[in-house]
Amino acid sequence: MGGMLGVAEVSSRSAEGGGHRGAQVIVPSLGHYAATTLLDPRRKIRSAMDASLMTSPKPTLDDLRIERPPESAGRLTSWLFLLVVVGVALAGTAAWWKGHTAGIEVKTVAVRAIADASAGVERTVLNASGYVTARREATVSAKVTGKVTEVDIEEGMKVKEGQILARLDDSNIKTGLDVAQAQLDSTRLTLEETRAQLKQADLSFQRTTELARQKVASQADLETSESDAMTLRARVRRQEADIAAGEKQVALWKQQIEDMVIRAPFDGVVTTKNAQPGEMISPNSAGGGFTRTGICTIVDMKSLEIELDVNESYINRVEPAQAAEAALDAYPDWKIPCKVIAIIPTADRQKATVKVRVGFERLDPRILPDMAVKVGFHETATAPTAVATAHKVLVPKGCLQNRDGEDIVFTVENGKAERRSVKVSETQGDDAVLTGGVVAGEKVIAEVPPELKDGDAVKEKKS
Repeated sequence: MGGMLGVAEVSSRSAEGGGHRGAQVIVPSLGHYAATTLLDPRRKIRSAMDASLMTSPKPTLDDLRIERPPESAGRLTSWLFLLVVVGVALAGTAAWWKGHTAGIEVKTVAVRAIADASAGVERTVLNASGYVTARREATVSAKVTGKVTEVDIEEGMKVKEGQILARLDDSNIKTGLDVAQAQLDSTRLTLEETRAQLKQADLSFQRTTELARQKVASQADLETSESDAMTLRARVRRQEADIAAGEKQVALWKQQIEDMVIRAPFDGVVTTKNAQPGEMISPNSAGGGFTRTGICTIVDMKSLEIELDVNESYINRVEPAQAAEAALDAYPDWKIPCKVIAIIPTADRQKATVKVRVGFERLDPRILPDMAVKVGFHETATAPTAVATAHKVLVPKGCLQNRDGEDIVFTVENGKAERRSVKVSETQGDDAVLTGGVVAGEKVIAEVPPELKDGDAVKEKKS
């Protein structure tokens, strides 16, 4: 009994002093049967005492020690797992924040505008055919008939105004000039002789007048002396006139010699060479088929224009200063800007046409006289809406993406990518022609990253 009481007291104190409900009491002699939950301390103590009396000689204090579960190890594992989860979350949040703050680095290009030829801003209202003509063109000839002795030009040669083109035979004219000059010199000598005689006659008249006042000379002598002086004075005036005529005659012969030299009337290009040395040339072809009418033909290339014969039924579609576009038959793909210079105010009765002069906006060496040309007259639209819709835009093909079955591009707006649906009209080399979705001047992303989405933050690359 004493042993059992000791066990009861210890167990009771342990139960009352510990106050650990739900703890397990491990009794080595009881085996797995004695491991129970102490929900009722007194009841459990009694069961333990009875079991110890039946199977164990005498319990000790070590047998009544309460083993606590390893709670600290479980809590440490939980805390470590929680720290790992929080770290991963913080790292992901930091990566997300950095990506959305810095933005995806992209390359952008500007949308370019092009005119839409089919939009109607400038449409062709009339087509006509004609030829390139020169406003200043001349077949250079001589004033008189003569034989060509020298030709100093060739076809295609550029000449300046006053430049010598050719020379004619002037030997006879030079002989005439020599004769005229000799006659002029003789007249001048005769004039000097007459002036000497006039001086003598004036002195004689003065003496006769003095003698007549002294009643020494008769009146008849006085009148004869006066008549001689007057005759010589008149002869001097006639000879002075002869000298003037002789001088003009000499000048005429000199001019004829100058006419034997044929010069360029203006700056231009020699297009034809019509005469050779030894041939006869005449302004009126008096010599028949063996006589040339000119030395060469010169064209002022700065005066080139187009002459058209427009059917009088459509002349109401043409106006002065109207814009036009010319295409030479030699260069059909070359479009030359032009404008109407004048509409000749008369019609051709036989052809029922009206002549129209069209000038080139800018001349080019490829434009040559007498070339065939076709001209399209344009009409400029006045509606402001037509101008607004008359432009397409160009973007590089690399900017286009096809997502969800539609063509799109990404524009950059306030540091964010904005998805735009576009319509592709055609392609021109490495560019695509768009008719909607973007306007000229906007920035679109080139080489779109696959992960890019609408609203993503982007940053433009510095070129």
